[in-house]
Amino acid sequence: MKAIARSFTLVLLCVWTIPSFAQDTPLFTTDFPPEEFAARRASVFDAIGPQGVVILQGEGSPRGYTRFRQSNEFYYMSGIEVPHAYLVLDGASRRTTVYLPHRDDRRERSEGKMLSAEDIDLVRELTGVDAVAPPEAMTAALSALKRRRSETTLYTLFQPAEGLAESRDLGIRRTTDRIADAWDGRPSREAHFVGLMRERLPELEIASLNPILDELRLIKSPREIAMIRRATELSSLAILEAMQSVQPGVVEREVDALARFIYLRHGAQGDAYYSLVASGPNAPYPHYHAGTRTMMDGEWLLMDYAPDYGYYMSDVTRMMPVNGVFSLAQRELYSFYLTAYRAILYRIRPGVEGSTIKEEAAQEMREVLAATTFSKPRYEAAATAFVENYARGVSSGRLGHGVGMATHDVGSFDGPLREGMVFTIEPALRVPEEGIYIRLEDLIVIHADRAEVISDFLPSGMDDIEAVMAERGMLQEYPELIQLSVRE
Repeated sequence: MKAIARSFTLVLLCVWTIPSFAQDTPLFTTDFPPEEFAARRASVFDAIGPQGVVILQGEGSPRGYTRFRQSNEFYYMSGIEVPHAYLVLDGASRRTTVYLPHRDDRRERSEGKMLSAEDIDLVRELTGVDAVAPPEAMTAALSALKRRRSETTLYTLFQPAEGLAESRDLGIRRTTDRIADAWDGRPSREAHFVGLMRERLPELEIASLNPILDELRLIKSPREIAMIRRATELSSLAILEAMQSVQPGVVEREVDALARFIYLRHGAQGDAYYSLVASGPNAPYPHYHAGTRTMMDGEWLLMDYAPDYGYYMSDVTRMMPVNGVFSLAQRELYSFYLTAYRAILYRIRPGVEGSTIKEEAAQEMREVLAATTFSKPRYEAAATAFVENYARGVSSGRLGHGVGMATHDVGSFDGPLREGMVFTIEPALRVPEEGIYIRLEDLIVIHADRAEVISDFLPSGMDDIEAVMAERGMLQEYPELIQLSVRE
């Protein structure tokens, strides 16, 4: 296991070498060909029928000096990364029109070339859409629908669009918080857009596009899985580096910085979610992200962090002892948890419902529990509660949560597991009397004939984790600057 992290890093970086010379910024994604976006739109056309019309609003200009990132929904349908763009899919003609802002010469002189309404031929060539027009033309085009047929249904987003480091659940929370604010009260951008359409096109029925897109996004294509796999590799490399660098006296935010360096150095465009680097008493808070605590000898560290790699995410978690060696108590609890966790992980397979897998796993957990001797009654009580809580959840059939363009991805996992599904599992064991919280998380891809744990190379066994932690990390290679003298 010695030097496993360094050697694995070198293998990955040889495969994913990034040229060091300067390159022009691409005007359209190189991660997917136009044909893949066209196939997604074709599926939407099939779903809405000839009387359906999709109107999709893209993300607006970002706040502050931050890089523009398109919403997941708009990118999924078009691959176009331009602020204030609109996409219209006409089910009758099966034609797609993108509405782009006019060219802003001043902005382009400052930031570089952007696709605009004046780039008709270029946009059609790059993206595969049928037509390109400026935003003011959309009003006339939509008004024409009223004259063409009264039975037309407009489909658009009813749920908050997923933005930077955002899943739908957080989008809903953000909107709910704003509505509850007595001095704000604004609805979501999507609700405002629906309101405008109802005001301007009252004759037409308006329906939610979300169920259609959710069902499509549930099943990932081979190219999407490749993007998720890369995001998982980077997440795992970051956790490996944490295992090497963590020791008493390290501050949580230093581990965050290490991970972010690895992500950005190797092509990520940002965070999938804020870093969950939680030591000692912070670990029981599943979404703790302050990052301000200094780690102490004898504590646990939980690390749950992943990148946004070309609009695709991962979600991986590992636990480690801050001092690099599992104590007897830590070994006792972690050994039980890991055995129970693997009882779930390695039973996952295609064609089987989650409830069946959970029932099988719960039975093995009971056997493991019966065969385990605990040093403290509270440890036995915690392990018993862990197994009983998992067994009570068998009827839900929910193994974990989906992962894709969002960390908590959309789509229903009801029914047998199908090829192209991607999700995590993350059961947690708690000993509340001692503030102990143990949780692992791995990423699973369902293939036609098997389930693949694509984060499985990241050590989870205690001996392997200790071997990695014995290696010298980046924080030791590049120690903290003591103090910079300031000249008057």
